[in-house]
Amino acid sequence: QVQLVESGGGLVQAGGSLTLSCAASGNIFSINDMDWYRQAPGKQRELVADITSAGHTNYADSVKGRFTISRDTTKNTVYLQMNNLKPEDTAVYYCNADILQFNMRYASYWGPGTQVTVSS
Repeated sequence: QVQLVESGGGLVQAGGSLTLSCAASGNIFSINDMDWYRQAPGKQRELVADITSAGHTNYADSVKGRFTISRDTTKNTVYLQMNNLKPEDTAVYYCNADILQFNMRYASYWGPGTQVTVSS
């Protein structure tokens, strides 16, 4: 089995910073893309940033220049450094990873989410 667990969410004032972490554990042979999504109340889940196994990154226009995604392949962990946070960044943030297990099962996995609240 595979498990993703996010951490690092919380309450921060506008203009502040937070760093989210997501660690994958279990029967993992390799990890392809790792992504961060978010879902605000009453809105659809949206892609915030993603990073390939080669380290190539992609960001939503709303977070470009403020958020940075990175990963530590030795720890099967992806990070999201969030700077200059705005109230509109308030959401539950979810980690997603495309994982190949040792039994050759390839699937996309989600973490349970972590709440980020930005006060004005």
